[in-house]
Amino acid sequence: MTTKQRAYLKSLAMTMDPIFQIGKSSMTPGLTQAIAEALEARELIKISVLKNCADDPSELAQLVAERTRSQVVQVIGKKIVLYKEGKDNKKKIVLP
Repeated sequence: MTTKQRAYLKSLAMTMDPIFQIGKSSMTPGLTQAIAEALEARELIKISVLKNCADDPSELAQLVAERTRSQVVQVIGKKIVLYKEGKDNKKKIVLP
């Protein structure tokens, strides 16, 4: 992903609300599956890491990205933005 593409995705993510929260149970298989399905449907999602989660948000972002085969767009504080390119016939976001 180029810096221009990353900047574009960041701008899209600014107006989004988080659709998942990671709490004290951290990453469960069910949560990983739900995130993967959301990425398939939306391509770009935002995740919030709650205060009661002991894990580092940056490490969590890398872990989720590996498990869902997506890319980390950014991690700011306790917010994670992930992107996964959709199938050719169902692309929702066209990168510059």
